[in-house]
Amino acid sequence: MHLLQTALLILFPILVITGGLRDLVSYIIPNWVSAALVLAFFPAALALGLPLDVLGVNLAVAGIALVAAVIMWTLGWIGGGDAKLFAATALWIGWPSAVDYLLVTGTAGGALAMALLGLRSLWFRPYVQSGPAWFRRLATPGENVPYGVAIAIGAMTAFPASALVHALQSQT
Repeated sequence: MHLLQTALLILFPILVITGGLRDLVSYIIPNWVSAALVLAFFPAALALGLPLDVLGVNLAVAGIALVAAVIMWTLGWIGGGDAKLFAATALWIGWPSAVDYLLVTGTAGGALAMALLGLRSLWFRPYVQSGPAWFRRLATPGENVPYGVAIAIGAMTAFPASALVHALQSQT
């Protein structure tokens, strides 16, 4: 049983990192990444014996994250894939880890934006032209910010303190 529980938990970092990397190189987070996160959460929660009240809190955190992400998407601050990934990861993170998730994601997003401003400056442009196509696009002034990277950093930072990870640790 422990092997199954661990295998289910490992899906989270695999999917989150996949989403962040895909956003970085293509500015697209595939819908299957967010869908797989949501679908994999329930067998993981069941296998780890997550209490119903904790499950309810995780669902509430995900709902709040989805509403906030849709507002940010409507305002043009993030893309639709970012909004879905943000809510799907919040489902796994739960409370109170959501506070760390939000703070680290915001900080990582700000750092990413600052790094891209530097990369997109006239000073770096001649050096970027010899890089791969995805990197040249990343360095293009006016291009979007692949916020899925910041979401992945925030999710990976907060996940170890989540109720799911604690449930696994309490069983060992």
